[in-house]
Amino acid sequence: MCDIDKCEFEPRRRQPLDVPLTQRRAFLRGVASLPIAAILADSQLAHAAGRNLERISIDVGGGGARAHGFLAMPEVTPAPVVLLIHEWWGLNDQIKAMAQEFANEGFIALAVDLYDGQVASTRENALSYMQSMDPMRARSILTAWNTYLRTHPQGTGKLGTVGWCFGGGWSLNASLISPVDATVIYYGNVRKQASDLATLAGPVMGHFGTLDQRINAEMVGEFERAMA
Repeated sequence: MCDIDKCEFEPRRRQPLDVPLTQRRAFLRGVASLPIAAILADSQLAHAAGRNLERISIDVGGGGARAHGFLAMPEVTPAPVVLLIHEWWGLNDQIKAMAQEFANEGFIALAVDLYDGQVASTRENALSYMQSMDPMRARSILTAWNTYLRTHPQGTGKLGTVGWCFGGGWSLNASLISPVDATVIYYGNVRKQASDLATLAGPVMGHFGTLDQRINAEMVGEFERAMA
């Protein structure tokens, strides 16, 4: 079996074959030409799409605390910036692939990590990681990244947030903590009062499923009224 890193034949009896750098680059160019839905549906393609992102870190709240993320750069800068917030699974290959897709579309994209490196492979682990996350630390992480991205030397000063499920709710929270130019929510928790939303400084786009029983029509309707 072959992937972006190596080829293996009878792995217990032979050593993996190294893939030359030129072939790896050709592979990545081929991945970049695929629709994002196809990449996200295949774990190997998602890994390949996100493997060249730069891992960066930032100070959070003093005391030597650090937060980490993965940065994808577009071919042309200066460019607007998007901050991506992962689902309850953690910062996995699918979210890194989404960051690369935003870069392909001309954005500087940073996929943040609110779990400090933990990535779940089961629903039980995902729930445990989500419930054990410190909301105050998450707020500090998002505030620090907001400041960093606003002043990125290759950015335009324009910043938006986007998140999915757990990250959808935190995309909205990030925009309330440190106002941004645009906010995108994919099926995130939007249970907010009008007074909670007063600090919003840009438009909000929400994507919700009509059959969702948790992020349901009642919650979304209340959110629309609060926004109004």
